[in-house]
Amino acid sequence: MMKSIKRIITILLVLITYWSCEKEGELIIVSGFEASELSSDNSDIILTPEKNTTAVLAFAWTESNLTLSNGKMSIPTTVNVPADLIEVSATSGFEISITVNPTANPHIFSGLALNTLAKNLLLESGKRSPMYFRVNSTLGKNTTSKYSNVITVYVTPFTIDMSKGFILNSSKVETGSLLYSPNSNGEYSGFMNVTAWYNWYLKEGDGSIWGNVPESGKEFLITNNTGAQWNLWFPGQGGCYYTTINTKSKQWSATHMPSLTVSGDVTGNMTFVKSEFYWMLSFTTTQTNAKFKVKGNAKLYNNSTLTNDAAAIGKTITFTPGPGNALTFNFNDQTTEFTVPSAGEYTLKLFLSDPSNLNYSITQGSVVIKDPISEFLYLPGVDDGITGGPWNFNNYISLISDVDSTFAGVVNVNSLWGFIMSLKVNEWSDVYKMGSTAGKLAFKGSSNIPAPAPGLYLIKADLKNLTYSHTQVTKLSHAGLNNNWSLTDMGESVVAGVYTSSVTISNPSQWGCKLYLNGGWDEFFGGKNGVLKYKSDGITDDATLVAGTYDFIANLKSSTYTFLGNEVYITGLNNVWDFTSVVLTKTSTGVYSGTATINAPSPWGMAIHIDKSWNRYFGGSFTSLKFLGANINNVQSLANGTYNVTVDFINNTCTFVVQ
Repeated sequence: MMKSIKRIITILLVLITYWSCEKEGELIIVSGFEASELSSDNSDIILTPEKNTTAVLAFAWTESNLTLSNGKMSIPTTVNVPADLIEVSATSGFEISITVNPTANPHIFSGLALNTLAKNLLLESGKRSPMYFRVNSTLGKNTTSKYSNVITVYVTPFTIDMSKGFILNSSKVETGSLLYSPNSNGEYSGFMNVTAWYNWYLKEGDGSIWGNVPESGKEFLITNNTGAQWNLWFPGQGGCYYTTINTKSKQWSATHMPSLTVSGDVTGNMTFVKSEFYWMLSFTTTQTNAKFKVKGNAKLYNNSTLTNDAAAIGKTITFTPGPGNALTFNFNDQTTEFTVPSAGEYTLKLFLSDPSNLNYSITQGSVVIKDPISEFLYLPGVDDGITGGPWNFNNYISLISDVDSTFAGVVNVNSLWGFIMSLKVNEWSDVYKMGSTAGKLAFKGSSNIPAPAPGLYLIKADLKNLTYSHTQVTKLSHAGLNNNWSLTDMGESVVAGVYTSSVTISNPSQWGCKLYLNGGWDEFFGGKNGVLKYKSDGITDDATLVAGTYDFIANLKSSTYTFLGNEVYITGLNNVWDFTSVVLTKTSTGVYSGTATINAPSPWGMAIHIDKSWNRYFGGSFTSLKFLGANINNVQSLANGTYNVTVDFINNTCTFVVQ
C-alpha cells in the first residue's frame, strides 16, 4: 500500500510539473522508460519439503534509467519508479496470473514459496509442468505497462499438506500443537489447552500465517497479512477450548469447556489433566453392561460476543464412543452411551490433543488423584519463625503430575512448630501430616511434619505414595545457554530464593537452559513462558530473544524466571494499551524507574510488560507482582497527577510516588 501511495504521489508530481510548465511554454518529457530484460538462474526444479526454506530460484531484471527533459529536475530517488511486479502464470498467454511484489532485485523464491505458487496455479503435484514468469513495469497507477521477455521454468511441485494448521506462540514459534482440516479446505478445528488470555497465531501448510485483524472490537476476525496483524487471544479463563478457524469466512471461535459430567449407571465429574491434555474419571460399577453418557456445559466466544463473558453463548457438548475407540462429539444433548461389560474398577480417559485422532480408553483399575487436586500444595507453619504471626497459606510448592499427585518447589523455611500440607487455602482439616517415620506422610495424621534448620529448601511431596523430602539449597547455577553446558553460578539477591545473572545470548540453545541446584546435575528446574517447573524441559526463550545481554532473574520461591532488557513497559494506564506511553528504564539489576502521568481512569487496571509482546507480563498488585497475573487494579485508587514509578523485580513490587 505504501509503495502504491508513493507511486501515485510521484505521478501527480510529474503531471503537476507538466501542467505548470506547459502554461509557461515548456513541456517536460519523461524518457528512458523501457521494458525490462528478465533472467533466471534455474529452469528445471524438483521441489521437496526439505527445500522449503532453501533458495531454489532467483530472477534479475534490468531497470529503466528515467530522465526528464528539464535537466534541473529529476525523478525522486526515494520512490519506486518504475514499479516492477513479477507475474506468474501456468499459460504462456498469462490469461490467469498471480502477481508477486519483489522484495529486491534480484528476487529469490524459497522452495515453499515456489511450491505455493504452483499449488495456487493448480499445477499437478509430482508432475513436471511449465511456469511462466515476466516483469510488469509501470510508471504509476493507471499507466500503460511494459512487459519483459517471458522466462519458462519447469517445476515439479509436491503436495502441500493443508490438513494441518500449526499453532504458533506470540513470537510465531511453533508450539507442537495443531488444528485439523479434514477436507484441506481452510476450515481448521480442534481442542486446545490454554492459559487465560493466551496469545497465538495459526500457520497453514503453505506458510500462510493467520492473526487478528489489527482493530479493537474485531478480536475474532482474522487476516494473513503479516505486515498488519495482531496475535489472536483467548478469553480470560484458561482451560480446554474447542477452537475453530475458517480462512474462507476469515473468522475464528473459541468454545470453553470447563467441566464434563458422567451420568447413567456411572456418575461423576471428570478431571481435566492439563499436563497431559486429557479428561479422566476413575469409577467402580457393580453391574454388568453399565451404560453412561458424557456431556458438559460450554460457552462459545465468537465475533458476536468477543471476549465478553456475559455475552458468551451457552452450549451443551456431548462425547460419543465410536468404532475402534474413536471419539466424536457434538453440540447437543443427544449421545450414544459408553458401555462397561463387567463389574469392577475402571478409568475412563478422553484424549483430545490430536484433532485428527480423538479417542478414548476404558481400562481396568483406578488412577488415584486426590480430590480436589490443586495446582499448589500449601505449607502452613513452614515460616512462622519469619512472620512471627499466625500460620498462613503464603508458602506452597507446585504440582508436577496430577496423575501421580506429586509436588515440588523451593521454600524459605524457618518453622517453630513444624508444618502441615494442604491442597486448599484455609483448609485445616483435610491435611497431610507426619507419617510413621521421617519422610512419610499421613492424611489427617496426628503430628506436624518436623522442619529442618532454617534455610532455603527444595521440598518434594508424593501424595499418592505418601512421602516427602527436603534438600537445602546452597547455590543455583545455569547451563545450556548458547549450547554451553558448563555450570555458571548465579548471584544471590537480598531476597531469599531470588538469584540473578547477567547473560549474553548469541545463538539459540539446542536443548534450552536449565537451573541446577547445589552444583550438581540431579536436581534442576526447566520451564517455559516464565514459569519454572521441577525437572521439566529446558527454557527456550533464547530462541525468540534478540541476541544481546540480559539480566536473567530466577525466583525459586514463586517458580518464575525472566530475561530483562534495558526497558519495561506499563500498559493500561489511562486505558492506553501500547508500549510507548509509559517506558521505564533500568537503574540496577531487576529495578526500573521512570515517570507516568495519570489523567484518566484505568478501568481494566494495568500490566507491566517485560518486552514488546503481549505474552510476557506481570500483574498482581503493587506489593506482590505476579508473572501472568491478573491486571494490577491498585492504580485505580491513585489521583490524577505525575508520579515517579519504580518496578522492582527482585522484591516483586511497584511503587507510584507523587512528584
